[in-house]
Parts: sequence; C-alpha cells; structure tokens
Amino acid sequence: MADSFIIDRSKSKAQQYADALTQLTFLTEDEQDWVANVSNVMACLKYGFGFFWVGVYLIKESELVLGPFQGPVACTRIKKGRGVCGTSWEQNKTLLVPDVDTFPGHIACSSDSKSEVVVPLRDKHNHVIGVFDIDSERLNDFDTDDQKGLEAIAHLLSKLLVN
Repeated sequence: MADSFIIDRSKSKAQQYADALTQLTFLTEDEQDWVANVSNVMACLKYGFGFFWVGVYLIKESELVLGPFQGPVACTRIKKGRGVCGTSWEQNKTLLVPDVDTFPGHIACSSDSKSEVVVPLRDKHNHVIGVFDIDSERLNDFDTDDQKGLEAIAHLLSKLLVN
C-alpha cells in the first residue's frame, strides 16, 4: 500500500487531502500498533505531498516529545508554550504560520524550514495529547485548504494514538 500511495496533483487541494485520508484510513485499519501506523502515515505524507518535514510530538511528563516523523533530524523535546508546536498545544488550536522567522519564540530545529502548520492531536475528551507538525522549505506554502485537510488527517492520527 505505501508504494501505491498516490496524490493526484490534477485534483483540487481539498480533493487531494480527501483522497489521502481515504488511503491512509485503508492503510491503517488492519494494524493495531500505533507506532507502525503513525510511521507509515508520516512516510506517505512526506513522499505523497512532498513536505519538508512531517511528524508528531506527544505529551509526556509535561512536555512534547518527538514521535514518528519523516525529514531531517528534529528537536526532541519542546516545552508548553514554546515555538509553534508548544504554542499550538498551549492554545489547543491549529496554527498556520506563513513565515516561521516572524513567529515569536520560533524554535529552529532546521534553518531550512520556512512555513509550518501545527495541529493539536486530541483524545475522545478533547484533551490535547500531542501535536501534528508539518513544515515546508518554502515561505507561505500552506493555506486554509491545507489546514482543513491536515486537521482531518490529525483526527485520524488521534484515533490511532488513543486505541
């Protein structure tokens, strides 16, 4: 399945994300191990959409700790309220950042990262359990279609993490 993860660039961005969600749901539905599932989702997104970096951070002992990801080496631990990821966690909302260098307190895990979307991952009680982080090496690379599509994928990731 991972080799056949296809994003049809001739479709609208919204449809690309809808198709991706269908494929990712199919990919993960028969596997119970969350690490295997989330790792495969990250690989599909990295290579299917061409993201610079894509991964999850999970809350452990009052900080975000790096989970499965694809891309360059990343920051391992992030405090609540620090950087885009820590701020998304603290505010319990998606952050769409067109230029990370203008974000107060941005943590530069890689100087090649230029824009970012971070989506909270929530349990069934709507408590934040981590964040889904997507970076681009291009400025202003994400829009509201990306935000909506990535929020839908974050919902799938949340279900994979709490099962």
